Parts: sequence; C-alpha cells; structure tokens
Amino acid sequence: MKEKQLIYEIKYLSTNKDELVLNETVFHNANGYIGIRSNFEEGYPEGFDSIRGSYINGFYDFAEMKQAEKLFGLVEEKQTMLNVADSQTIRIILDDEEFNMFEGTTLESKRWLDMANGYTGRKIVWRSPNGKIVEIVIKRMTSFYQLSLFTIEYSVTALNFDGEVRFVSSHIGEVMNYSNPNDPRVAGESFKHLLPTVAKIEEGASYLTSHTSRSGLSVCTGVKNILSKECSMHTSIEEHSSTSTFDTSIVKNETIVLTKYTVFSDSIRHKDCESHAMKEMEMALSVSLATIYGYQTEYLNKYWDNCFLDIDGDDDLSLAVSYNMYQLIQSVGKDEYSNIAAKGLSGEGYEGHYFWDTEMYIQPFFTLTNPSVAKNLIEHRYTILEAARDNAKILGHKKGALYPWRTIMGKECSGYFPSGSAQYHINGDIAYSVISYYLATKDIDFIASKGAEIIFETARLWIDAGNFYNGRFRINEVTGPDEYTCMVDNNYYTNASAQYNLQWASNFYYLLKSTGKLCAIESKINLTEYEVKEFERAANFMYLPFDDKLKINPQDDSFLSKAVWDIENTPKDKFPLLLHYHPLYLYRHQVCKQADTVLAHFIFEDAQSLDTIHNSFKYYEKVTTHDSSLSTCIFSIVASKLGLEDEAYGYFGDSAKLDLFNTHKNTKDGIHTANMGGSYMAIVYGFAGLRLKESGLYFAPTLPKIWTGYRFKVNFEGSQINVQVKENQSTFTLINGSKKQIYVYGKEYELKDTITIMK
Repeated sequence: MKEKQLIYEIKYLSTNKDELVLNETVFHNANGYIGIRSNFEEGYPEGFDSIRGSYINGFYDFAEMKQAEKLFGLVEEKQTMLNVADSQTIRIILDDEEFNMFEGTTLESKRWLDMANGYTGRKIVWRSPNGKIVEIVIKRMTSFYQLSLFTIEYSVTALNFDGEVRFVSSHIGEVMNYSNPNDPRVAGESFKHLLPTVAKIEEGASYLTSHTSRSGLSVCTGVKNILSKECSMHTSIEEHSSTSTFDTSIVKNETIVLTKYTVFSDSIRHKDCESHAMKEMEMALSVSLATIYGYQTEYLNKYWDNCFLDIDGDDDLSLAVSYNMYQLIQSVGKDEYSNIAAKGLSGEGYEGHYFWDTEMYIQPFFTLTNPSVAKNLIEHRYTILEAARDNAKILGHKKGALYPWRTIMGKECSGYFPSGSAQYHINGDIAYSVISYYLATKDIDFIASKGAEIIFETARLWIDAGNFYNGRFRINEVTGPDEYTCMVDNNYYTNASAQYNLQWASNFYYLLKSTGKLCAIESKINLTEYEVKEFERAANFMYLPFDDKLKINPQDDSFLSKAVWDIENTPKDKFPLLLHYHPLYLYRHQVCKQADTVLAHFIFEDAQSLDTIHNSFKYYEKVTTHDSSLSTCIFSIVASKLGLEDEAYGYFGDSAKLDLFNTHKNTKDGIHTANMGGSYMAIVYGFAGLRLKESGLYFAPTLPKIWTGYRFKVNFEGSQINVQVKENQSTFTLINGSKKQIYVYGKEYELKDTITIMK
C-alpha cells in the first residue's frame, strides 16, 4: 500500500460538539476484542453530550424488551453490548492551570490515524490563559499482538516556561451505556448494567472487577501508569474507581511522557477474569512500549500484504477504501466467542448485535484475503447453532435451525418481528458464507466437522417453513432484506437463497459421502438420504416470482400491486423514511429501503438471464431510497455486471465515502462495517467481476473512467493471486502456491506465473 493512503489526518481540531462526537467514532481504536471511542482524555465541559465508551466484543448483559401484547414467542429480553470501564481519562495541570481545549488558546492542532502502524494521534499546541505554551502529543493503540491491551502514550513539552506539572490518571468503573429514545438504531433507555464489586491495587496497578446485572458475567480492567521522570506519585481507590497522581517539575523544552497501560478480561473467555487481567498486565509490562509498537506494525504489514488493494487516479477514494479495510480488521472478532457487530467496536449503534451483515458484506472480504478469519466467523455461528435450533422451535418449527436476526450470544434480540425474526433469509445468508468459504479454500475437513451441520440444519428449516402448492415450493410470511416491505409471500431473495442452501445441502452430502467423511455428522443429527432427496426436490421446484409483462422478478407476490412511492417529490428532510412514516404506510407502497431482488441478482446471478437482471435493476432503481448503508454497494456491483459504468461508479463513491464523510449523518453512533465490506466488494466483485463458483474462480475486469488502474490480491485454494487492471488489459500473477485454473471474460486460462489479457 502507498503510505499516503494509510494516513488519515484532520488539522485544526474543532470543539464543535457534533464534530467531536463524530470524530470519537472516526478515530476510535479497536482490535476485534476491545474497542475504545476516541474521547478527549481531559474530558469535555459539563453537560456536553459525548458517547464515552470502551467495549468488549461479545460481552453483554440482558435487558428487558417490553411487548405491548404478550403473544407467544415474542422476544421480551435482549442482549446489549456494555460500556465496560473508562480508562481514557488523563488530566494535566501546569502550575495551577488545567489544560482543556475549551479554554485558553489552541495555537496548533491535528488528529491522525496511522493505518500502517496501528495507532491514532492527537497533537495540540496550547496557550494557557496566563500565557504558558505547551505541546501535547497523544498516541493511542489497541494491540493486535496482545488483544487485551490498550495503551495511551501522553507526551507533554513545555515550550516557553519552567514550572510544576501534575498528571492525574483515572480508572473509572461506574459507567453507563449511551441511550437515545428518539433513534431506533441505539438503545432507547439507559440502565445500570454493570455493578462494580471489587477494587484493588496490586504492584502499583489498579484492578476493577464488575458483574453484570442479569447475564451473570464478569469483567476486570487493570490500569498501570508509568511516568518517564522521577516524581511524587500517589494512587488511591475511592468507591469503584482509582486515581493516580504524579507531581514533578518541567523546564523549558523538556518533554515528559506518561504511559498508561489498560488490560481487559472477561468471564466468557476466562473463568477468573481478575487473575487473567493480572497476567495480561504482566505480559504487557514485560516488553517496552517500542517493542509493542513494533509488533503492531509487523501485524499490519502482513495484513496489508494479504488484502493489498490500490487505486490509481482518485487519491481521496483510495484513502476511503483503505480506511474501510482498516476498520474491518479493527472490528472483526478474533475468537469463537465473538463475531462482528453492525458498528464494529466503535460505538453503541444497534447495541453491539450481530446481523446478516457479517455473512453477506464482511466475510467475503476475509474469505478472499484472510480465510482463517472467515473460518473463525463461521465457527462462531457454529457455537450458537444449538440456540438456533431452540429459536426454530419457538417459531413453531419441528426440525432444523433458524438463526436469530440479531443477537450476541445466540438468542433473538429483535423485538419487532415483522422486520426482525421474519427475516428468515438469515439462514440462507449464513449458508452462503459457509459455501463461499469452501469454494475459496476447498477445506472439506472444516465442512465435515462444522460447516455441513450448519448447512443441513438450515436446509431442514426451509423444508419445514415452506410447502408445495401447484407444483412449486413456496415460502410464505417472511421478510426479505428490504425492511420497507414486510411479511410477504415468496420474497424473491429469500426463495433464491433457500434454493441455493438446499442445493448445497445435497452437494455436501454426496461430497462428504464420497470422501468418507459423512458418517459422523450423519449419525450426530440423524440425517437420512430421504431427507436429502427432499432438499433436492424443494430446490428443483422452488418458486421464483417472475412478471411476464415487465420481464422482471417481482420482489414478492404482492409488491407490484402496490402504489409506487413518489421518491422524487418526497421532501429531503423526510429521509430516512423509517424515522418519519409509520411502518404500515411504508408496507403499502412500492418503496425499498435497500437492495433486495437486486442483491439476489448479484449473489445468485445464474438463476436468471442477463436481460431479466437488467430489467429488474432498472425497475428497482426507481423505487429504492438507499436509506440503508447496505444498498448502494450492491447496486454498484450489479451495474458493473450490466456494463452501466457511470451508474456503477456513482453508487460506489456513495458507498466508499460513507463514514469518512458522514453522508448518512449517523456515524457518531459507530461505523457502518457492512458498508465498508461492501465498498471492497464493489471493487473486487463489481469492477473486477470476481465470482467464486463451483466451477472455479472468475473475473471480468472493467476500469472506471476516472481511474488509470487498480490492483488487488486474493487468496484462492491456498494460492495468492495479484490482479492488475489497466485500460484495455488485465494482468494476473501467481505470487505463491500451486498453479490455478481461472476464467477471464468466460474463457479458461492456466495461471502458472503471469498472464496478460487484452479486453
């Protein structure tokens, strides 16, 4: 990667509230286990509405979800991600004047994210009301090498004075989650989820242990402060917080550095989280901070090499794509106890829940660039398979597993079932991710041990959810990806995903049988060949709606009979529609929140002719608001397939720049991780035309007019391939691994070293 693409910088920091809260998200630090919002260490003025948070992936408490009518099976309890502790706070007092950016004069300031070395920075040159000038440089890092570790390196340089300096570092266990009763995308009310229980000091480090109010989980955070200069130091425990104070002197041009180490441990992963936190602190202190920085750079060097992607001709866009890819590795869980939340670990939007976003928008990136991470994500879904079986029973199914629409630990968290639990396509999405992983890796052992069980149990669910009518297999009363159209019969996307799931259940059955790997899973879940024949029959006779007049696939059986929403004449301040119109009013119109049938035409493109896909694309363009961040990247991919270059690039730009430019005006609540994965797909699956199919790896590269070229790497069946696209030519290079058969513009090639193909 070019270095210029791996540094994002803002100069002249504003103290405007909206910009500060936005930048708390944009510059957050995370590593897949922990995430810390980028709040000012010194804090904000009283009454300032900040979202100050530190989070652990997969750590949760239960919260009530009251239903107006207690009908059977409605969810009345949800999981919510917790703000676990505040170890960000560091205050600086120069003689008797305390630094903060809301008083005195800021002479120089900037904030930056170094994506090559894995840290964020803030620099301020500040003049106090009495004229002292100080330079403060702060580096923050969540370690990829030691996932429990968060560090703050806080440097203070006196530029025009000698005097006394005091560092006050806090470790606060009394914390609350953010809430906003007017926004359905965040929690509607605040509740005391964490109950601090133990506070102690061991070998100069403070340890705070808290228990959740309902879920029975524990968390421990440890903090150790080290000052670079001799000083008078005092650490105290008060209630459920600790404060360390360092007093020393400073002379003109002298720099003093406070290094603050925080470690996190939770009882999901470690039975005695306090003991484990102490071991993690010992590990962190066993090497220098410079060494930890070196490990961070080493990790990211490997990461950027694996997922290399570079664009020539649009530096801003290239930076945005690099930012998105960096956020994906910051957000994705690194163990079987976690997945990747809709907002990653950057904020409390959607309460840390895992959705279909993982499988359809994020996992494709890791499947192609870091298959071990993709495997990890599937393993997490496997750990909650039993809960998915229980969920299926709650919804009335006798066999199979139905994954929850939104969850952390496996139980459904969606209180509004028409646009939640009714989205049965989550089963097809998870099945699709397992199949894609297999197509990219041919890891049949993993399919035998875990993947096939997911495929078979989700296939069983479709058989129980659907039925034959007039010779076709139909699936009624479900909701597709478009949440402005709920509880319909034969949603095209749902039926197509079910068909694919069922087909591959049969494929894996016979593949495992032929390789002698079927017996264990067959015996474990009592699978019979008769069932597999049922899978095949349902797949072969799956009803996929088609309108003979318009030559399109209707989104569902009733969609085309509804009045068309007048998007063009809807006031701009009424978007997103879900915040301004009653759901029933939306459901009675032809209006889409996001790509639905168009998404099916990307994922299951072989199910329809190119003419049908083109007709559908043009039809749904007119009725889609793209109120969801998951939408424009998909329209870009399908536009690329159809040769609609201007549309493809327009949709792509909207997608790629969403968070850096806050185009949806809600990045303050957290990044849009699925959209970030989608922007990668818009390049690799869209412009480059990559497809993973049973017959092999396919490409159909195009070059956007504004670019002069682009390059990326993918992993396929244990080999790494570099793809370089320029005007009228594409070059494919086998970097390592065995030779591969690839398809370019439908023609087969043997890739042994390098081949160049002219368009």
